[in-house]
Amino acid sequence: MLHVDLIAPIATLLDRHAKKRPDQIAYWDTTRSVTYAQLAERTASIAANLTKAGLGEGDKLAIYLPNGVDWIEICLAALRAGAVVVPISIDAAEGEISYRLTDAGCTLIATTAARKDLVGKICSDAGIAAATIFVGADAEQAGTSTAELANSRAAAPLDPNDIDRSSFIIYTSGTTGRAKGVLLSLRGMLWIAAACWAPIGGLTEKDVVLSPLPLFHSYGLNLSVLSVLAVGASEHIMERFSPQQALDLLQTGKYSIMPGVPTMFHYLLHRAQESGIEHLGSVRLCISAGAIMPASLNKTFEERFRTRLLDGYGITETSTMVTMNWLHGARPMGSCGLPVPGLAVRIVDPSSLEDVPIGAEGELIVRGPNLMQGYHNKPEETASALRKGWYHTGDLAKSDPAGYLTITGRIKELIIRGGQNIAPAEIEEVVVRYPQVKDCAVVGVKHATLGEVPCLFVVAKQNELDVSSLMEHCRAHLSSYKIPEAIHLVGEIPRTGSGKIMRFKLVEALSQV
Repeated sequence: MLHVDLIAPIATLLDRHAKKRPDQIAYWDTTRSVTYAQLAERTASIAANLTKAGLGEGDKLAIYLPNGVDWIEICLAALRAGAVVVPISIDAAEGEISYRLTDAGCTLIATTAARKDLVGKICSDAGIAAATIFVGADAEQAGTSTAELANSRAAAPLDPNDIDRSSFIIYTSGTTGRAKGVLLSLRGMLWIAAACWAPIGGLTEKDVVLSPLPLFHSYGLNLSVLSVLAVGASEHIMERFSPQQALDLLQTGKYSIMPGVPTMFHYLLHRAQESGIEHLGSVRLCISAGAIMPASLNKTFEERFRTRLLDGYGITETSTMVTMNWLHGARPMGSCGLPVPGLAVRIVDPSSLEDVPIGAEGELIVRGPNLMQGYHNKPEETASALRKGWYHTGDLAKSDPAGYLTITGRIKELIIRGGQNIAPAEIEEVVVRYPQVKDCAVVGVKHATLGEVPCLFVVAKQNELDVSSLMEHCRAHLSSYKIPEAIHLVGEIPRTGSGKIMRFKLVEALSQV
């Protein structure tokens, strides 16, 4: 059953909850909390002041902040001002931040006082003409702060009613090596709340969510920000995931739902086994997405905690979820569930685009109201991904006779490390700039807890390579999760006649070591 009332402008949702549950805590972190009445008032003031300061409808606002209430407030205020939200990981490397700010054309950046100098340097080096507002501790000393904007109402906020316009540019790695900005609408994002989280997960205003998800990621933005707001639930936002901290919080009995990625649940289970914990307080449901959930982990987790751990499959280009397992009824372990009601899915032969038989492997393609509007400033990539109304995922899947889907692999060469996408070419682009490197290639190798990790093959100039120095070079230019787990020196990189890397040969070479 589609909960259509959840699909509405941000101001409508805030006003609804401010009237029905004004004193209910909407979100809290380790430093502050905000009720629904306060959230409605504060985001209205921030939005109006942003407009007064020159932020126009359709302008791009980058959120470069750690997880927390501040992140959510500036996000909702930006949407109320008619801006397009561009989330950036607080752990992103300088080059990654610069690329996103430049590619999106951001005119305003929300960050912390501690990142003021770094943001200033990035903007200066790249020639980015963007204003900065500051959030959190020491924000007022750094410059214009959201606290000032929240406490002085300039006028009524813009509060646009058009929920079909592009409201988010979320960057996801692609096989070309350059991150692609996925254009998503508010309608598409809230449709997931209406078609998946509310009817399938049973998310309601009575739930109290413990969320360790990074908010800059589409999964976190969709579930932990927008869907919690849509239903009027309460949520504790963890700045970073810590298995011990999560277990301590869950033992208080305050929480009913915890979303995460498979790696988080692996570490949570391992820590609980070490400490003898067999219950997760009052948690009725754990939700996993972002990467493939091993059947063994799912089974062991549920047996130990006697709590449902539902796995689903989602991608940024579909505003997150495509399939989901349900709370009720049997399900095959290892499956990512059934298509979300309202979505059309097909499994096709990648060459002929003809549907494959039940049980056969093919490419998963998707059509529905949650599809992206395209890749920002990338018409060719958009045309390749969106064909005749269908999004071609690049993922291989198969369906059982009951309709349950299982993701079996990827046509694309993305490496998924603990739910984070890594394009091999992103790492290769950095490594090949190192003076001693002649050629290189990156492949994903299986990892017991993270799913996959990047492994680097290097052809060294004059057979000389300072591996520790190369690793320092990687750390300086890549996010931590993209750092290669291992480096192997080889005589040559296998390539096709057209120069494409034959990664499968490198994987085969590893299996023979």
